[in-house]
Amino acid sequence: MNQLFRTKSIQDILKAGEEKPLHKTLTTRSLIALGIGAIIGTGIFVLTGTAAANHAGPALVLSFILSALGCAFAGLCYAEFASMIPISGSAYTYAYATMGEFIAWIIGWDLILEYLFASSTVAVGWSGYMVSFLRDTLGMRIPEVIASAPLQYDIQTGSWSTTGSMINLPAFLIVLATTIILVKGIKESAFFNNVIVVVKLAVVLLVIGFGAFYVNTENWVPFIPENTGKSGQFGFSGILTGAGVIFFAYIGFDAVSTAAQETIDPKKSMPWGILGSLLLCTILYIAVSLVMTGIVHYSKLNVPAPIALAIDATGASLAWLSPLVKIGAIAGLSSVILVMLMGQPRIFMAMANDGLLPAVFARVHPTFKTPHYSTILTGLAAAVIASLFPVTFLGELVSIGTLLAFVIVCAGVIYLRKTKPDAPRPFRTPLVPWIPGLGILICGAQMMGLGVQNWMRLGIWLAIGLVIYFTYSIRHSKLRKA
Repeated sequence: MNQLFRTKSIQDILKAGEEKPLHKTLTTRSLIALGIGAIIGTGIFVLTGTAAANHAGPALVLSFILSALGCAFAGLCYAEFASMIPISGSAYTYAYATMGEFIAWIIGWDLILEYLFASSTVAVGWSGYMVSFLRDTLGMRIPEVIASAPLQYDIQTGSWSTTGSMINLPAFLIVLATTIILVKGIKESAFFNNVIVVVKLAVVLLVIGFGAFYVNTENWVPFIPENTGKSGQFGFSGILTGAGVIFFAYIGFDAVSTAAQETIDPKKSMPWGILGSLLLCTILYIAVSLVMTGIVHYSKLNVPAPIALAIDATGASLAWLSPLVKIGAIAGLSSVILVMLMGQPRIFMAMANDGLLPAVFARVHPTFKTPHYSTILTGLAAAVIASLFPVTFLGELVSIGTLLAFVIVCAGVIYLRKTKPDAPRPFRTPLVPWIPGLGILICGAQMMGLGVQNWMRLGIWLAIGLVIYFTYSIRHSKLRKA
């Protein structure tokens, strides 16, 4: 039991990071761009329509605000830890310094659900937009047999079936291409991400700026539609359920913290990168949801591309914007894949440095100074998953894992303030324990709303992780051997 909950000192964590240095090239601006690159993607381009049509109506704005509050509270906690421990590993490293090796392993294993499966999920969405863009804009038709998942999942029954397709080849290829970029180097990856962020921000701002002139305020009445008699379908319960659905739209801001070891001044830049990207994206989400539900009645938005539908509804005057929306969606999803695939290898690297995973995961390329083995392994795994499984199944696995990570990080701030009150904190989470407590409450409530099946899958995933920990990791732990 003592071994399970032994913590690693912050000084040892920082010293270990210095032994395997990574290129320090990221600035505050780069981190904010990474955060925006991770956040703006599937949520704004896909899930907004579903949440508005089925759950919240025009009050989707309130769902975004509620979900953003939970992320903001968790983000403040992430910022404190990232400034204290500017080392690759994110929540895994923070847990190791506060609650011990066993909790650190659980959260590290749990983060695979966020980063690995999120990159696969977004790759499937990228494939759909790319196939649509090539067909509608360039007249190129990719056969469905090589452009969709061969497996199909029924959410209602939990059953599987085949679709007749062989492979989702576009999803497979985009993950491989992104992996190559990441192996090449963090500077090149950040530049690629910055270019994409500029493109998709320009498209989002065009939608807001031009779409605002076509808003019909009657579509906002009633702003909170009456409940249909079923919990989660409009009314205030619909706003809460909508917040859970569009929570996926905020997944990724914590990926900024995984790049701490490659940041020039992490103690100063990390809080700005995490909170700045979260704030900017929340403002954009609110503006887009208002414009979208103002142009088209919320009941018509349950489509795969709700923003494109809203622009098409304006008629010929904004027809020029429709292909740009698809380009923005493709760019947005591309940058999410990039940041997610960047985060996971750095979690593996941190765990391998502690002996909890084989040493090969911690190897750094002599020229590129990137964790190339873990990056290649992550990329290949994500590519295979994206090529075989549907977006509905993959998306369900992501949110619950991310929320659990947020809960543990918030709890870690409270615990460390009591156990190590004098530890240097360049950035301090305000109003402790209230802010972390609210983060635990809001994120925990969203976890409870995700359903029994998701909890069962999380339990199975954690059980697999426990087998690995007790058969390999605990025996090879460097902390145990110390």
